Amino acid sequence: MARITYILHDGTERVVEAEPGMTVMEAAVKNSIPGIAAECGGACACATCHVYVDEAWREATGSPEQMEEDMLDFAFDVRSESRLSCQIKVTDALDGLVVRIPEKQI
Repeated sequence: MARITYILHDGTERVVEAEPGMTVMEAAVKNSIPGIAAECGGACACATCHVYVDEAWREATGSPEQMEEDMLDFAFDVRSESRLSCQIKVTDALDGLVVRIPEKQI
């Protein structure tokens, strides 16, 4: 299991355990994390699971592929640390991952 910390826009932290193989989005939905709408269910067809990956975890989570980059064009307040949480697979190496949820999702 990997522990993931979601920091909500108001600064509130929620820590959940996620099974390897899940996505960061699936762990958020399963644990009712506010701010992750996940309207497309993880198909990389919307931008409603947008998160900011903490600087310390950017290398471990990797870079977005082209399809994800294209969908991020529709996200609110995109930054260099922006990712779609449906595209980040949970592994044991991500134990301790920290992501921040933007003020709103498009």
